[in-house]
Amino acid sequence: MRLRNRDGTPIDPVPFLVVALLAVTIAIAWGPVYLLGLSVDLPVAVGISVGIAVASVAVAYHRLVWTANPTVREEVPAEVRFRKFLYAILVGVIVVLALFAIQVR
Repeated sequence: MRLRNRDGTPIDPVPFLVVALLAVTIAIAWGPVYLLGLSVDLPVAVGISVGIAVASVAVAYHRLVWTANPTVREEVPAEVRFRKFLYAILVGVIVVLALFAIQVR
């Protein structure tokens, strides 16, 4: 797969593929089940989940392919990238806990 950014520079497709496939997997696997628990009809729940999956792939493409700058990776130190990764994990855990809190009510 040869992905190019808006300037025509080739970029690494692996980050986009990982993010897009994980987002689709999570949206399709957990979305309908979660929405059914909130008393949403099955066709509507599946439609919302597919919409979320499509939107997340579009955002991932825009962020990781279209506006990607391959030289940035060389400029940002590894410890800064790792810290951002840890912050992203923290945000993910907070989101999951918030979803559990909504479900428990």
